[in-house]
Amino acid sequence: MSRGCIQGFQNGRLSQILAARRLSQTQLASMVNVSAATVSKWRAGTQAPERDALERLANVVNVTPEWFTRLLEPKVSPPLFRSNASAHVAARGMLEARMEWAQDIAVALSEFVDFPVLNIPSRVFTDPEEITPKEIEIAASECRDLWRLGRAAVQDLALAVEGAGIILIREETGIAQIEGLSAWSEVLGRPLILLSADKDNAYRSRFDLAHELGHLILHRHIKRTTDPSRHKLLEQQAHRFAGAFLLPAELFATEVRTPVTLDDLLLLKRRWGVSAAAITMRLHALEIIDDDSKQALFKRRSARWGVKSEPGDEDRPPEQPRLLRRTIDLLVSENVMPIDAISRHLGLSAHDVEMLVGLPIGYLLGKDNVVQLARLRTNSTSTEEHVHQSSTVLQFRVQSKT
Repeated sequence: MSRGCIQGFQNGRLSQILAARRLSQTQLASMVNVSAATVSKWRAGTQAPERDALERLANVVNVTPEWFTRLLEPKVSPPLFRSNASAHVAARGMLEARMEWAQDIAVALSEFVDFPVLNIPSRVFTDPEEITPKEIEIAASECRDLWRLGRAAVQDLALAVEGAGIILIREETGIAQIEGLSAWSEVLGRPLILLSADKDNAYRSRFDLAHELGHLILHRHIKRTTDPSRHKLLEQQAHRFAGAFLLPAELFATEVRTPVTLDDLLLLKRRWGVSAAAITMRLHALEIIDDDSKQALFKRRSARWGVKSEPGDEDRPPEQPRLLRRTIDLLVSENVMPIDAISRHLGLSAHDVEMLVGLPIGYLLGKDNVVQLARLRTNSTSTEEHVHQSSTVLQFRVQSKT
């Protein structure tokens, strides 16, 4: 085995992998069989690992050795997290690292395909105090108009979001306290949303997605803060946007009978794809019910159903991202890249790619049939020198099974 320090080692990749795997420097040093001081020097950029140490390092964290020499893309914008608790620092670091990996995957795939053009409302608020409830309602209505959704219930929000050019990731994170995060990517020129799949609740997941959409539209130019009251205001505004987007006042209000009962809430839940709790908050925001009525509904809800779940939560499957998954299938089906070369091309393990892209576990070991979407670039070349010469446009389609 040849010795000598690796040229081009990117110490930022080491910091990224420590966050993604939730490892300390000491833990990693033990796994690689080097001293903690050596790992510290690698991370600081004052020393690079020798070839055999790099191979051990790559093996224990499940990436290719070459991945550590890849230049880092510019970081995504700082995400907003619903929980700023100090206990969740490592969890937030892990999710930010996963978001950066999703950016890397999207950048790599964008060399071969054209993603949908970004199409979301633009707002330039620099202070959350500028954002009134009326502004939020207008932004939500404008977004629906841009996406030609009308005012009826959105059938598949994930499909609509990806059709507007947003990169969507949904994976099990092991962190139930953080439902999702969103950020803007400078290199992609578009935002990314990462949703937690841990609770496997379609109603909550749809609201979480609309919540993150609200952050992207309303808070893009607002500096992140650790001030609790300011952070709470940002969260309240994203919640208001989610309610306004999923339950537009013009039509939703006409379907509500007063006084509102729990059974009414369940009917509205199935109709609109929004939880009874979120519907109750929307009724209050629209002044259809007052403070006392809202509190009474929540007390009856808790007494009858508990606080963690509602009847009908299992009625519909969570909506799944399609864009990145089908793009990979497109590259394989058009012979741009063989399936066993995908994870090597991206530098990540097959498991990480499958989780981030939404592929079935084991997909990269054997191809399944998946409907494609995106536009294959005519000037793309693959590592196998197989080029599809005619540009193929693939449409978004809703499938009963994904």
